[in-house]
Amino acid sequence: MSAATATITDADARIPLRGHLRHTGALIRRNLLWIRQDPESMFDAILMPVVFTLLFVYVFGGSIGQALGGGQDGYVQYVIPGMIAMMSMTLSQGVGTGFSQDFNSGVMDRFRSLPIGRGSVLFAKISVELLRMLFATTVLMIVAVLVGFDIHHWGGLFAAVGLSAVFASSIMWVFLTLGVILKNAQSVQAMGFLVLFPLQFGSSIFAPTNSMPGWLQHFTDYNPLSTLADAARGLMVGGPVAHDLWVTLGWSAAITAVAAPYAIHKFRTKN
Repeated sequence: MSAATATITDADARIPLRGHLRHTGALIRRNLLWIRQDPESMFDAILMPVVFTLLFVYVFGGSIGQALGGGQDGYVQYVIPGMIAMMSMTLSQGVGTGFSQDFNSGVMDRFRSLPIGRGSVLFAKISVELLRMLFATTVLMIVAVLVGFDIHHWGGLFAAVGLSAVFASSIMWVFLTLGVILKNAQSVQAMGFLVLFPLQFGSSIFAPTNSMPGWLQHFTDYNPLSTLADAARGLMVGGPVAHDLWVTLGWSAAITAVAAPYAIHKFRTKN
């Protein structure tokens, strides 16, 4: 470890928990003010739930709904909980691209020169992205009701959103790491696409997996987005929940345990 890195780590360790919380709150406010000055940054959170809901319900809803035995109305009940799971993954990518942009613009150099907890910068980023995800989920549910989704269990809806937020926070640590180690936001987006695309479409989010080839079904069985979507489906419209709930929480804990310390370490030591 270099002398500069040791100085940063020692200074970070001397900041009490209350100081870390205060710094995190100030940085959350800074990030929210930045969104207010740049409202275009919310376009993905507003438009993505609208476009994806209308696209899948009205383009694929008839055919997949017939396979489910409930037509388009049945498909609405199936796909909306899966869309909540999709939002948790897709919007998580924004934390990595935003982090990379802050590095390239020099903002992170300014933060790292201040006597603030280094982890506070990362926790603030995650907190704001979770707020964006909750906003996108609210938009999604408004559109879902308009296209015919029936909310059977309000408690189950809130539980599904909370479970998605837990999983999203774990995935954000992965994208934060990419934002630190990759050179620009375009690289983060490209890598994110390579991660997101197979996980989203190789899952039970948009269609049941029983018609997929055997090798793909094995992949979906271990895909955390499948267990998240199935848990959300069980909570919101009824069905088995316990197994998928615990598997999703296990994935979230494992990803956080590996990615969070590594992301904080890379941020502290990045030159």
